[in-house]
Parts: sequence; C-alpha cells; structure tokens
Amino acid sequence: MKYLHTMVRVTNLEESLDFYCNKLGLKEVRRMDNEKGRFTLVFLAPDETPDAQVELTYNWDPEEYTGGRNFGHLAYAVDDIYETCQRLMDKGVTINRPPRDGYMAFIRSPDNISIELLQKGERTEPQEPWASMPNTGVW
Repeated sequence: MKYLHTMVRVTNLEESLDFYCNKLGLKEVRRMDNEKGRFTLVFLAPDETPDAQVELTYNWDPEEYTGGRNFGHLAYAVDDIYETCQRLMDKGVTINRPPRDGYMAFIRSPDNISIELLQKGERTEPQEPWASMPNTGVW
C-alpha cells in the first residue's frame, strides 16, 4: 500500500492557493479542470516530500462546507518551529495553538482545516513570546 494524497474541499481556490503555497510553502504539482463535473483539482506538495500530496478540490458551483475540524488535521514537520510560526504570523496567519512546548503548533486554512506544525527532530527549548502565548480560537 502506498499513500497517495489527502483531499480537502475549498471554497475559494485562489485564497487557498495563497495560503498553502505562498504562506505554508507547498508547491503546485499538477492541476486538472473537469468541465463536465464542474470542479478543479490542484495537487500540492512540499519540496522535501513530493509524494506527500494535498489535493485541493474546488467545486465550481458554490457549496457551504462545515465542520472542518471533523476532518482532523494535516501535519508537517518543519526545520524551525519558531521561525515558521513567525513567518506565518508576519503573513497574517493566526497561530491558533502557539509552540509553547518548542515542538507543536496549530494553524487553520481559509476553510478551517487544522494544520499541525511539528519541530523536526528534538523539541527546542521553550522561548518567549511563544512560551506564554495563549491559544486563539480552536485548533
């Protein structure tokens, strides 16, 4: 058995691509528009693991998606949890669960999909302002 991808439905493709590519750092691997089915599929992956893909499914006819947290979460290992969270904050992303422990943080996509960020290797020493930063919203 081989892992292929995780699919998440998105309501605004451009907003989602900005989040996943420009802010989170994934790259577009391939795209498919299906006119008959009225949807677009965009596959994204990090450079380090191109086989660990996220499929963004954009249905052309408007739908309301609820319960993004019911999906669970996507998880990515990062080289520096503090630098990653700061870079995301600088780009306007809310850190819902700050990396108080030097190891784990949570953010959310524009469609409320929880994304877990984990420090590669050993957890780092807790640092301010992260160590005392409260949670924001739900994650």
